[in-house]
Formats: sequence, structure tokens, C-alpha cells
Amino acid sequence: MSASSRPAVLGQNQYGKAENRVVKITRDGDTHHIKDLNVSVALSGDMDDVHYSGSNAHVLPTDTTKNTVFAFAKEYGISSAEQFGVHLARHFVTGQEPIHRARIRIEEYTWERIAGSGADEVRHSFVRRGQETRTAQITFDGERFEVLSGLKGLTVMNSTNSEFWGYLKDGYTTLEEDHDRILATEVTAVWRHTWSGEDQPMPKWDRSYAQTKEHLLQAFAETYSLSLQQTLYQMGARVIDSPAEVEEIRFSMPNSHHFRVDLEPFGLRNAAADGAVYHAADRPYGLIEATVLRDGAEPRIPVDVTNL
Repeated sequence: MSASSRPAVLGQNQYGKAENRVVKITRDGDTHHIKDLNVSVALSGDMDDVHYSGSNAHVLPTDTTKNTVFAFAKEYGISSAEQFGVHLARHFVTGQEPIHRARIRIEEYTWERIAGSGADEVRHSFVRRGQETRTAQITFDGERFEVLSGLKGLTVMNSTNSEFWGYLKDGYTTLEEDHDRILATEVTAVWRHTWSGEDQPMPKWDRSYAQTKEHLLQAFAETYSLSLQQTLYQMGARVIDSPAEVEEIRFSMPNSHHFRVDLEPFGLRNAAADGAVYHAADRPYGLIEATVLRDGAEPRIPVDVTNL
């Protein structure tokens, strides 16, 4: 049989309901708390028949997965994105025999309380915090959980303590070496926890997230940078060397270029030491991506997972 006449074979497949926006308000007397999530469910398993013949006998409707997200938010609450994802993944795999694997992807949008101007404290008014979006991906195959936490849109800048020089040059190189430059980036990071099942103590997810973010920021601020790659590694190493539950962290970090404007035509000197004026270029940009692992760990975070 020629290659062109071989029957088509179904490969990897999954289905689910994407981007379920769920907002849970918890009332503690007059004080309210908000959890604002964007939850996407993907299920896979014994799904050959629905593709080959159209039989839906093994298909849990995506509308049901949507309903489950909202029902679980009410029934169990949302203590953290990771905990909520664990509840959902376990439910879908253990509740339906044809479903062998569930992947729950979550974005969390953070709100902070607006302080009142008078004597009475306002406990139910909030403003959306704009620093970053928290992310999580929880996968369960009936035996093991894999929890990936992360963030995206964390914009940071060092206005000095950054250089770039000594690089390869060829006939097309026009970039001048810089011994005092701005280093700016928008951090996307995903980290993998060692926790894989309920026979182990579960991490305190919110505290772990806050600590990891703080390590990232501290390493960025404290590293005298000769390249964005060096800064990225120091950020990852700070995370890996600190909380024991993080095994691997993957970064995607654009180099948000700031170029000193040529003001010599106007008789103006524009040196960094004098307080320079820069042009912030949004594109094209250098894109630095890498994974930092605990020594001896096997890399498991997919390269494209930073697109969560």
C-alpha cells in the first residue's frame, strides 16, 4: 500500500470549554473578598468513536464542564487558582470513566481594596491591580497531578546597572556597545512544583506565589547585568535555590529596547550620566527564553507553555 493510500489515524486530541469567566464574592460580614478567574477546561481519553463515527457516548458536554466550574466555585469556594484547578481536574477524571486526563488552565485577575477617605472604612470597593496576571495549569491523569504556576505581564525596568558589549560583530552589525543602558522587560514565567499527589503535603499556593514573585523581583533589581540572559538566569536561580517545592522555571522575556535619542543636531549632549532621553521601541524586540532547573531535575515544562 502506498503512503498516500494509507487510512488516516487519529492523533492526540482533547476538547473542553475555554475561558469561563467566574467571579466569586465572599462576604465576611461587611468585608468582601473577590476571586476573579478565567478558567479553561480540556479533557482527553477514550474519544476515538466521537471522531470516527460521531458517537457522543463518551463525551461529557462542554456545557457541563462550564456548569461545573461555576458550581464548584459556589460549593467549594476558591482559596487559590491552583487548589480550584486540583478540585476540577480530579472531578472530571474520577467522575467519568472515558476521561483519562484533565488539564485546567487558569488566569487570575487581582483586585485590591479602595481605602476610604473618611472615618468609615470601605470594605466592598475595589480597583483592579495592574501589575501582572497570575496563571496556573493543573493536569491530572488519574494517578499524578502536575501543577504549573506562573505569571505574565510583569513589567520591570532597571534605569542603570546594565551593560551590553563584547558581542559578535559582522558586516551587518550597527549596534554600538553600551556600558550604561536601561534594562527593561515584561516577564512571563511558569514554574513547576514538586507536589504531584495528595499523599504529599500540598503547598500553600498563595504564599508560594507571593514568595516566588518576590524572588524574581529581588533578583532582577540586585543583578548587575551584562546581558538579559544573565539576569534571567539569576532570577531563575533565586527561585530554585529558595522554596523547595519549585523544581523548574521557564521564562519568556522580551528585551524592551530603550535607545538614547541622537540630540546632537540640536546642540544637546544626551549622555546616560547626565540623565538621558530615550526612545522606547516596542518592536522589533529581542526575545530571550530559557529554563532553569534544580540540579538533577528532568525538564518537563513545554516550550510553548509560556503562551498560557
